Amino acid sequence: MDIAYRINAPVSADQFIDLLHRCSLGVRRPTEDSACMQGMVANSNLMVSAWDGDHLVGIARALTDFHYACYLSELAVDEHYQRRGIGKRLQALAQEQLGPRCHLIVIAAPAAADYYARLGGYEHNPRCWVLARERRIGDRQGTD
Repeated sequence: MDIAYRINAPVSADQFIDLLHRCSLGVRRPTEDSACMQGMVANSNLMVSAWDGDHLVGIARALTDFHYACYLSELAVDEHYQRRGIGKRLQALAQEQLGPRCHLIVIAAPAAADYYARLGGYEHNPRCWVLARERRIGDRQGTD
Protein backbone atom coordinates (compact mmCIF):
# COMPACT_ATOMS: atom_id res chain seq x y z
CA MET A 1 0.00 0.00 0.00
CA ASP A 2 1.48 3.30 -1.11
CA ILE A 3 -0.44 6.16 0.53
CA ALA A 4 0.38 9.70 -0.58
CA TYR A 5 -0.10 12.50 1.94
CA ARG A 6 -0.87 16.03 0.75
CA ILE A 7 -1.04 19.35 2.55
CA ASN A 8 -3.94 21.61 1.48
CA ALA A 9 -4.54 19.68 -1.75
CA PRO A 10 -7.92 20.36 -3.35
CA VAL A 11 -10.67 18.12 -2.00
CA SER A 12 -14.19 18.45 -3.38
CA ALA A 13 -17.24 18.45 -1.14
CA ASP A 14 -18.36 15.24 -2.88
CA GLN A 15 -15.04 13.52 -2.11
CA PHE A 16 -15.26 14.68 1.51
CA ILE A 17 -18.87 13.47 1.86
CA ASP A 18 -17.99 10.12 0.30
CA LEU A 19 -15.10 9.64 2.76
CA LEU A 20 -17.29 10.54 5.74
CA HIS A 21 -19.76 7.85 4.66
CA ARG A 22 -16.91 5.34 4.58
CA CYS A 23 -16.14 5.91 8.26
CA SER A 24 -18.04 6.55 11.48
CA LEU A 25 -18.29 10.35 10.98
CA GLY A 26 -20.90 10.19 8.22
CA VAL A 27 -23.74 9.93 10.72
CA ARG A 28 -22.37 12.86 12.77
CA ARG A 29 -22.06 15.41 9.98
CA PRO A 30 -24.69 17.16 7.80
CA THR A 31 -23.74 15.21 4.67
CA GLU A 32 -27.20 15.76 3.14
CA ASP A 33 -26.60 19.54 3.14
CA SER A 34 -24.25 20.05 0.20
CA ALA A 35 -23.93 23.81 0.74
CA CYS A 36 -22.85 23.27 4.35
CA MET A 37 -20.38 20.57 3.35
CA GLN A 38 -18.97 22.76 0.58
CA GLY A 39 -18.53 25.56 3.11
CA MET A 40 -16.77 23.21 5.53
CA VAL A 41 -14.22 22.26 2.87
CA ALA A 42 -13.82 25.74 1.40
CA ASN A 43 -13.30 27.49 4.73
CA SER A 44 -10.81 25.08 6.26
CA ASN A 45 -7.37 26.59 6.43
CA LEU A 46 -5.48 23.35 7.06
CA MET A 47 -6.31 20.05 5.43
CA VAL A 48 -3.99 17.08 5.34
CA SER A 49 -5.26 14.33 3.09
CA ALA A 50 -4.30 10.72 2.40
CA TRP A 51 -4.68 9.27 -1.06
CA ASP A 52 -4.49 5.80 -2.55
CA GLY A 53 -3.91 6.82 -6.15
CA ASP A 54 -6.72 9.30 -6.89
CA HIS A 55 -8.95 7.85 -4.13
CA LEU A 56 -9.30 9.94 -0.95
CA VAL A 57 -8.86 7.55 1.99
CA GLY A 58 -8.24 9.93 4.89
CA ILE A 59 -8.38 13.55 5.96
CA ALA A 60 -7.49 15.76 8.89
CA ARG A 61 -9.54 18.95 8.44
CA ALA A 62 -8.68 21.85 10.73
CA LEU A 63 -9.27 25.48 11.53
CA THR A 64 -6.24 27.24 12.97
CA ASP A 65 -4.36 30.46 13.60
CA PHE A 66 -1.14 28.38 13.27
CA HIS A 67 0.31 29.98 16.40
CA TYR A 68 -1.80 29.08 19.43
CA ALA A 69 -4.81 26.91 18.58
CA CYS A 70 -5.63 24.36 15.91
CA TYR A 71 -9.08 22.78 16.11
CA LEU A 72 -9.03 19.41 14.37
CA SER A 73 -12.63 19.29 13.25
CA GLU A 74 -12.46 15.96 11.41
CA LEU A 75 -10.06 13.07 11.46
CA ALA A 76 -11.59 10.60 9.04
CA VAL A 77 -10.09 7.42 7.63
CA ASP A 78 -11.94 5.01 5.34
CA GLU A 79 -12.88 1.93 7.39
CA HIS A 80 -11.05 -0.32 4.90
CA TYR A 81 -7.82 1.64 5.54
CA GLN A 82 -8.01 1.94 9.32
CA ARG A 83 -5.43 0.41 11.69
CA ARG A 84 -2.59 1.12 9.26
CA GLY A 85 -1.28 4.31 10.90
CA ILE A 86 -2.96 6.68 8.45
CA GLY A 87 -4.84 8.66 11.13
CA LYS A 88 -1.72 8.99 13.24
CA ARG A 89 0.28 10.19 10.22
CA LEU A 90 -2.43 12.72 9.27
CA GLN A 91 -2.28 14.20 12.78
CA ALA A 92 1.53 14.27 12.81
CA LEU A 93 1.62 16.07 9.46
CA ALA A 94 -1.00 18.56 10.63
CA GLN A 95 1.02 19.24 13.78
CA GLU A 96 4.15 19.82 11.66
CA GLN A 97 2.38 22.72 9.92
CA LEU A 98 1.82 24.52 13.24
CA GLY A 99 4.01 26.90 15.20
CA PRO A 100 5.93 25.71 18.28
CA ARG A 101 3.31 27.00 20.77
CA CYS A 102 0.23 25.80 18.88
CA HIS A 103 -2.09 23.27 20.56
CA LEU A 104 -3.90 20.62 18.54
CA ILE A 105 -7.46 20.44 19.93
CA VAL A 106 -9.83 17.54 19.22
CA ILE A 107 -13.40 16.85 20.29
CA ALA A 108 -13.60 13.10 19.83
CA ALA A 109 -16.66 11.37 18.47
CA PRO A 110 -17.97 8.89 21.05
CA ALA A 111 -16.69 5.94 19.03
CA ALA A 112 -13.20 7.48 18.84
CA ALA A 113 -12.66 8.61 22.44
CA ASP A 114 -10.49 5.62 23.31
CA TYR A 115 -8.42 6.09 20.13
CA TYR A 116 -6.93 9.37 21.34
CA ALA A 117 -6.18 7.95 24.79
CA ARG A 118 -4.31 5.01 23.22
CA LEU A 119 -2.51 7.22 20.73
CA GLY A 120 -0.56 9.03 23.41
CA GLY A 121 0.53 12.64 23.63
CA TYR A 122 -2.97 14.01 23.99
CA GLU A 123 -4.15 15.24 27.38
CA HIS A 124 -7.81 14.61 28.17
CA ASN A 125 -9.65 17.84 28.93
CA PRO A 126 -13.22 17.62 30.27
CA ARG A 127 -13.78 21.39 30.08
CA CYS A 128 -15.14 21.61 26.54
CA TRP A 129 -18.44 23.41 25.99
CA VAL A 130 -20.50 23.42 22.79
CA LEU A 131 -23.17 25.98 21.91
CA ALA A 132 -25.51 24.45 19.31
CA ARG A 133 -26.76 26.82 16.61
CA GLU A 134 -30.38 26.61 17.77
CA ARG A 135 -29.43 27.57 21.35
CA ARG A 136 -28.67 31.08 22.59
CA ILE A 137 -26.37 32.40 25.28
CA GLY A 138 -28.44 32.50 28.47
CA ASP A 139 -30.78 29.63 27.51
CA ARG A 140 -31.19 27.13 30.31
CA GLN A 141 -31.30 23.55 29.08
CA GLY A 142 -34.14 21.59 30.61
CA THR A 143 -36.05 24.65 31.81
CA ASP A 144 -39.15 26.33 30.40
